[in-house]
Amino acid sequence: MKPSSIILALFVFSTLTAHAQIRSENLFYLVDTPESFGSFQKNAAQISIVCPQTFLVSKEGVLTGSVDRRVLEIAKANGVKVMPLIVNKGFDAQLLHDIVSNAASRRRSIEMMLEYARRYELAGWQFDLEGLNISDRDSFTLYFRETAEAFHKEGLQLSAAVVHALENVGGPGPYQGFLYENWRAGYALKELSEIGDFITIMTYDQHTRRTPPGPVAGIEWVEQVVQYLLSEGIAPEKISMGIPSYSVYWYADYTQERGGFSNGRQVGYDWVQYLLGKFDATPQWHEKAGCHYAFWDNGGVFEYLFIEDAQSLKLKLDILKKYKLRGISVWVLGREDPKFWEVLEQMVMKK
Repeated sequence: MKPSSIILALFVFSTLTAHAQIRSENLFYLVDTPESFGSFQKNAAQISIVCPQTFLVSKEGVLTGSVDRRVLEIAKANGVKVMPLIVNKGFDAQLLHDIVSNAASRRRSIEMMLEYARRYELAGWQFDLEGLNISDRDSFTLYFRETAEAFHKEGLQLSAAVVHALENVGGPGPYQGFLYENWRAGYALKELSEIGDFITIMTYDQHTRRTPPGPVAGIEWVEQVVQYLLSEGIAPEKISMGIPSYSVYWYADYTQERGGFSNGRQVGYDWVQYLLGKFDATPQWHEKAGCHYAFWDNGGVFEYLFIEDAQSLKLKLDILKKYKLRGISVWVLGREDPKFWEVLEQMVMKK
């Protein structure tokens, strides 16, 4: 092939590759661990927003926490916005009620968020206030509105992480009813999306330790959650789609208080490889869930592992592209499949 032909072919290939990519605001959550920090340090060039989970709020509205100076330095060097999370410890419902129902607590927390924003030169904050009861819906919305008004005057962004929902009814059984009343219905989704700059929908934890084994974020279920938000009139450019980097391992457990019970816990990709090796298990592809899974016999009891990896990420990014969403919100840095970053780079361009 002539040199000119080679150059033309490379140009066409790069053009097609760029065309195939989609623009995405890549938000990643950061926790205070060596693994999480190391992943941020290594991959900051592919991150648009980093959200450190390092601040707690008391019932009096007092914020405590800090941002690692190294995180601020890396973020600045790579053009990454820093938006910490404000969290009610343990996602305690009573604590959250005390905060949102008390005008003084709301005002105090807003003032402290503004002060920390000045101190650390933050781009804004994200509410990660969970365990929200249906009865606190109006108070939470008011708190979010008050915060947004104060932030926007200062040129700061505000978003909220909200729990997944498929419908605006209780659901088919008591478990779904529990989720609806205590985790889902307290969020006025459309109103929050209009008040703030965007919302993060936590399209993960489809199955948890409270449920039978199943995918962390089955691909059909993820799309249904996105479709529900759009059907509620939420603009796609206001939706950041949650993506899990973690997998979940289910096993038989026992305590004196509870006796025997089924338990599950989140594990990183290093633990995925460790468990597969320990039990000589081979992952299989689950077509409906859009992820790999494995199971094995341990002392006569089956244990299960539902895996999030680079292959399951591809399918989720296809949903991002299909519905032209704002971007992705990934929980959490440090637990991902190393190939996660290769897929991300191939499929999206960071906003």
